[in-house]
Parts: sequence; C-alpha cells; structure tokens
Amino acid sequence: MKMNKRIIVAACLAVGCLQTWAQQIKGIVSDAKTQETLIGAVISVEDSNLKAITDMEGCFALDGLKSGKHTLLINYIGYKTCQLQVDAQKGNTQVVKVALSPDEQQLKEVTVTAVERKNTDAAMVQMAKQSALVMNNVSAQEISRTQDTNAGEVIRRVPGVSLIDDKFVMVRGLSQRYNNVWVNGGAVPSSEADSRAFSFDIIPSSQIDNLTIVKSPSAEYPADYSGGFIIVNTKEIPTSNGFSLMLGGNWNTSTAMKDFSYYKGSATDFLGFDNGKRSMDMPFNYDWAVKSKKPFGDLKLAASMNHRWNLNGRTLGLLAAINYTNEYRTYENMENNLFGIYDAVNNKPNYLRYSVDDQYNNNVRLGAMVNLTLLSRNGKHKYQLKNIFNQLATSRYTWRDGVSAQSDMERSAEYYYRSRTTYNGQLTGKHSFTDDTFDWNIGYAYANRRLPDRKRYMVNDALETGVFALSTGNDVKREWTALDEHIASVALNEKHHFTLGSWEPDLMAGTYGEYRTRAYEAHEFYYQWNPGNNTLPSDFQHMDVPTLLGNPDNLGDNKLYLFEQLQMRNNYRGHNILGAGYLNMMLPFGKVTVNAGLRFEHNDMELISNTRDNEKSEQSRHYRTNDLFPSLNATYRMNDIHQGRLSYGRSINRPEFREVASSVYYDFDLASDVQGNTELNNCYIDNIDLRYEIYPSRGELISLALFYKHFDSPIEWTYTVAGGTNLIYSYKNARSANNYGIELDIRKNLAFIGLPDFNLSFNGALIKSKVAFAPGSKEENRPMQGQSPYLINTGLFYKNKPLNLDVAVLYNRIGKRIIGVGRSEGSSASDENARVPHSYEMPRNVIDLSATKCFGEHWEIKLQVRDLLAEKVYYKQFADVTYTDGSQRTVEEVARCYKPGRNIGLQAIYKF
Repeated sequence: MKMNKRIIVAACLAVGCLQTWAQQIKGIVSDAKTQETLIGAVISVEDSNLKAITDMEGCFALDGLKSGKHTLLINYIGYKTCQLQVDAQKGNTQVVKVALSPDEQQLKEVTVTAVERKNTDAAMVQMAKQSALVMNNVSAQEISRTQDTNAGEVIRRVPGVSLIDDKFVMVRGLSQRYNNVWVNGGAVPSSEADSRAFSFDIIPSSQIDNLTIVKSPSAEYPADYSGGFIIVNTKEIPTSNGFSLMLGGNWNTSTAMKDFSYYKGSATDFLGFDNGKRSMDMPFNYDWAVKSKKPFGDLKLAASMNHRWNLNGRTLGLLAAINYTNEYRTYENMENNLFGIYDAVNNKPNYLRYSVDDQYNNNVRLGAMVNLTLLSRNGKHKYQLKNIFNQLATSRYTWRDGVSAQSDMERSAEYYYRSRTTYNGQLTGKHSFTDDTFDWNIGYAYANRRLPDRKRYMVNDALETGVFALSTGNDVKREWTALDEHIASVALNEKHHFTLGSWEPDLMAGTYGEYRTRAYEAHEFYYQWNPGNNTLPSDFQHMDVPTLLGNPDNLGDNKLYLFEQLQMRNNYRGHNILGAGYLNMMLPFGKVTVNAGLRFEHNDMELISNTRDNEKSEQSRHYRTNDLFPSLNATYRMNDIHQGRLSYGRSINRPEFREVASSVYYDFDLASDVQGNTELNNCYIDNIDLRYEIYPSRGELISLALFYKHFDSPIEWTYTVAGGTNLIYSYKNARSANNYGIELDIRKNLAFIGLPDFNLSFNGALIKSKVAFAPGSKEENRPMQGQSPYLINTGLFYKNKPLNLDVAVLYNRIGKRIIGVGRSEGSSASDENARVPHSYEMPRNVIDLSATKCFGEHWEIKLQVRDLLAEKVYYKQFADVTYTDGSQRTVEEVARCYKPGRNIGLQAIYKF
C-alpha cells in the first residue's frame, strides 16, 4: 500500500504542462476512508488569491508561491475542511498528500465559489442519488474509458436503452417517438424528415460533459416524454488552460483496402455539404458513371482549446473544439427481401421482393463547439453562452439485383447524397440568493436535411424474358427534397426555500414557451421518350443506363427528356406553439421527501399542405390541446447508503408534422412508399416507477427498478398493400398498450475481491409490452414495435495509475424486436395463413475493446476494436403455417442480412 501511494504521488508530479521557476506545491487529495481520489476539490492559499482544483486523478498544483510558510485550505462538498501547513522553499517543489474525512453532519446549505463538476463518475452518481427523480446518467470520465465516439454510442450504456440504426434511441423498449431530447437546456429539432427522431450520432462524444436520462415524469420538464427525457450537456468552464490535437484512423475489415464503388460528387463533399453542383438551379449533372477505388481507412481529426481568465475576481472560461471524421462502409451481398403470406399449399415462401444489395457508404462529419462561461466573484451568478454545430453527410451508391413480386428479374441502382446541418445555441443565467435560486434560458436551434439530386434507375425483363431493358420512362427518376426546421424557446424557473421552524420545504415554479416551424419541399423528375417518334438508337432501351444517360447526344426534345411530375401534395409547412407553466413542491417529512407537481401545456400544431398536385393550393389544419399533467415522486432515504423511490406521472405523445402530412416519400431500402396519416390522435400515458438504490461509496451504485406504463391510443408504425404488391408504410393509432419491466444497474469497484484497480459496470433490463387493437381489427395484438424483451450492457474497466494505462472490455446484446409490423389480409384476423409476418431484428453479441496509454505529460495513445466478433446482422420474418392436414410449424425467412465488419481504431493525442 505504501509503495502504491508513493507511485500515485510521483504521478502527480506530471500535473501541469509548463514548468516555472517560482515555488510550487503539488499533491493529491483523497477520501481518508476509501482512499478514492477526489475530483474537483478546491485548494486555496490563506491570505492569497491563489487557488487550484484537483483534476480527474485528484492531483493539483499551486504555482507562484512566495518563499516561506503558507496555510492551505482544502474544501470539498460533504467533507470536513482541512488546513495544511506547508513550507515553500525557493527552487524546490513540495509534494503533499491530503486525506479528507467525510462530514457526518450534513450541512443544510453550502455556498461554494468553485465550479461544480459534473463530468466524473462520482459526481454523476451523487447527482442521481440526490435527485428527486428516477434517472440514469453517464459522465465524461466514463466516456473517456469506453472511447465511445458519439452520443449514440454513449447512451447505449444506460440501463434500459438500445439503439436503432446506431443513432435512434429507445428507452425501456419504447421507440424514439416516446423520448424527448434537450441539449444544454434547450429543445432540439428532429433530424429526420419522416419521424420524430433525434439522431444521436450528430453529437461527438468529445463535446459531452455529461448525459442524463430522466425516466419519471416531473412538472419542471415538458410532458411529451414517456420513455426518457434525455438531457445532453456539453462542456463548460475548464479547470486549467490547455490545447490538444488528435489524429486518428479506423479500419473496417469489410471496407479498408477493398473495392469501393462511388460516383462523382461535388468538390466540397469531403466537408459534409454539396457546393451546389447537385442543385436544381444549376445545369443538371448528366454524369451517371460509377467508379471504383480502394479506401485505405477512416480519418479522424480533432482539436480543442480550454482557457480560464481571472477578471478582478470573476472567472471567465472558454471551451472550443472542432472535430472531423471521414469514414467508409461497405455492405456487399446484403440480402434485402420482403415476404408476403406464406404459400402453405406449395410449402414455399411468397416473395414480395427478393434481392441482393451491394451498398457503399461514405460518411463525413464536421463538428464545432464554442462555450463561454462567466462566474461572479462570489460564485452565485453564472452566465453561459453555448454553441454546438454539426455538419453530416452520407454519399451512398447501392446496386440491387433481384426479383419482383411479378417474378420479373430486376436490376436497379440508387445514387444518394444526404446532408444534415444542426445548430443549437443557448444563452443562460443561473442566480443564487439567500433563499432563492433563479435560472433562465433563451435558446435557438436549427436543423436541415438536404437530398439533392437523388438518382434511381431500374431495368427488368418485363418486355422479354431474360433480357434486361428499360420498360417504361418511370424507371429513371431524379429527386430533390429539402427540409428546414427552426426552434426558438425561452424558459424561466424560480425556486424558493422556506424555513418553517424545523420544516424546510421548497416551492418551484416556472414557465416555458417554444415556437417551432418546419418547411418540406420535394421535386420529382422522370426521363421519358416518345415511342415510335424519337431519334434515339434503336436499341437504346437495352443499353447500359449510365452510358445512355451520360451521353448528351441521347438527350433532347425528340430523345430522352426530363419532365417534372408535379406532386404539390408532398410539400407541407408547419408551425407549432407550445406554452407551459408548472408548480412543484419539494416536501421533506423526515426520511421521506415528496416531490409533487402539476404542469399545464397548451399546444397548437398547424399543418399547411396542398389539396391538389398540379398547383399551390394550401389548406391549414390545427391540432390543439390543453392538458394538465400531474406528477408525484417520493424518496425514502433509510440512511446514507440505502434509499427507495416511488413515482407516478402522466405524459403525452403528440403526432409530428410529418406523421399527419399526406406527403409520400419513396424509401429505397424499404422499396416502399412512406406516407402520413392526417387522422392521428394524441397518445396519453400513465407512468409508474418503483426503485431501490444502494450507494456503497461516492462513485458506486446498485439499483433495481420496476416500471409500468399504460398507453391510450399509442401511435404505431405499420404498412398496408396497394395495388396487390406495393407497400405503403404509415402511422396509425392502436386502442391501447401496456409496457412494463425490470432494470438492474451496478457500478462497483472490485476492491472487495482484491482487485482495487478494476471497476465493473453492468446494466440489464427485462421488458414486456402488448399493443391492443379495436375488436374486429385485422391487426394482431403484439409487442410494441422496436421493443426488446431484454437488454444487456456490461463493462470491465482496468486502471493502472503507475503505468498511466486504462483498459476496457464492453459487451452489449439486445433481444429480438419487431422492426416492421406485419398485417392480416384474410377476411378476419383469425385467418391463420392470411398474415404477412412481422419483421424482427435478431439478437447479436457485440464486444468492444479499448486501451488508453499516456506517455509523459503530452502524449496519449488510444487503441480500440469495435464489434470484435463482427457477427452478421439479421432481420427475419417468422411465418406460422398451418397445413391442410392440421399440422403446424414456424418458418424462418431472412428479410435482411449483412456483415458489418470489425472496426480497428488508433488515435494519437498531443496536449500542449
């Protein structure tokens, strides 16, 4: 033990990047009982303005001391203040060890002039412990250990959370529509055109200070969440000055150094946006040629700067970061099928689509963050300006070879480019007075999505069996779609602390206003020709399509020509006004604390769409609601280690603009149209939570939670058949649904079994749900779409301080869940063989490895292996078949299957 302490103290000598000639005191602050280092402890010099704050390792450094004796004051919330006498000698660096004892007499009120740190495991565990609500969180410290690259990878470490498409969050088996997301205290727009879904891959993990998921309703938060209210906070005021650069690479085993098909884009594609080359306002680009290259790997670049200034006792902090990623992903020989009703008579599958895809993706991300924080002299007033910007783009080429439902052989291709811009900014203030705290937030957010010049073509053998040709002009299309969304918000919150003898309740009140506007516009063009009256080559329909379209001699009035298929009903605009106010009481009754609140929300969504396709014919429709949402959260604190929680709250799920718009969009992956439903109703949810928590030490947590949710008119994603074989995906209200489950979360140091350098993180959930439809409906009562019956996330973390080495092994698995909802086509829902089966995403095991090693004061190397097993991704349909002899069996049909590849990453970071 003594040797370990000597090593830890020696490691503290590396704190600080600059060596000065002035006298210096260095040291480490730890818990006297557990020996755990304390992050964010404040060390001040008596009768001096000199101060320091311990870093992630509990180390600190005081520079510029005059020779002689000094008194150090060491403060940390929940611990007794420590005084330490030191003697600074010229030219010498003194090293001290400070062990703080917990203050058993918990203070009722503490005024701290230092900056509160919420980026460590211990801080986030304490935040969850002291909260009146049921919540889970992830700190920047944990993110650094897992080496997660974006918020999507970070959030899947939270109990009860899983991801769809590696970016859309599901909480407790509920799809992304039942979650609400705020960044830095402000609302964010949906990043998708077709659903309410915030794409968490937008936010790089390097910009995150902490991430919290509130799982029980409370009056101070918007009522439009049932799975989780997700709060992402980016980094604030730094503890020290510094600048760092990062250079990294990633190698995907299915992509790197292998043939990669692509088409020519614009000169700025590498920055994540099109420079106008694909614009409708520019002359059309007639280059359809497909090229090939062998990408070496993915490129990752990042730079960050942090600085703090002392302005006459006030503290000004700056955090700025920029990051860039350019990655390639290849999915070859990807099965992409859709099955109809199983043919029990002939005992064979019935394909609605049977194809094999080769897909080539180039994904680019450019992100930036600038945060300014001003702290008053006494620490009671804090002003912040936070800005986060991200530009993302995907350039994709897909080649499809397959058979249609009419048994025609088909070959098709899609040239796809999508860019997304997001900006989120807030100006906030937090003010503390004797018995009051007041905070305000003014926010603005913007998001767009551009699909410029999406090109598609298809050839088949409909004209002559076995011979591929263009059969109709509708088989070659070009599309332009644009989506813009703006959100302006303002929030005011006041908290007053009453002292009524020995009873000290809190009253909270606040108001929130939000205005959101969205505009969506689409243009669709087809290539046509005049049969029997054109100057095209006689065999033009059998020519290679990229060659045919790329030759200007084949384009003209009496050749191939473009015309726009006017579909004005696909365009829409929308405005949404949300006004809310709430009252909340925090009522302490000995060991029991009750948080009771009532929230009122007025919401007015206006959808403006066209009633005719061939001209602008806008018609407005309002969806208005006025609702009260009660909530009750009770906490029973048995002692400082054990506590229990019980909560109830009512929430709402409102349809989004796109979901009530009649706009139709063709999804190439689904090979189907997506359309809204103007008759959707609001869904109301009653939520109940019961949770037991154990806190063995400041950074440790064990919790077991039970939850139940009842849905009135849940909005479900389903599909119908049009024209016999064409599918239309849309939204509809079911009658009701129930969702319930159990969650276990463990964060524990393994010192109790002799492994003090190891930490275990485990969270798992068992979830069950059932959607009920109206009597007589052809819909089948089933689990909610996207709900997994179980989730497992676990990690083992090793930290060797003498070697400056961190190693992590992470494991993730989700249970079989419905991705595409099936349907009945019989005369009643009981026709056993008249059902198109549901499509399920199948379980797979994901293991990630990471290691971080520091070399001296400046260099840090990170190595990671993502998806070590690289198991195939499977989507399957299961048909329950009843034969004429009465026998039954379940037939497994592969709807989609591909190899994702293994990712091997290496990063080098230099800190100035």
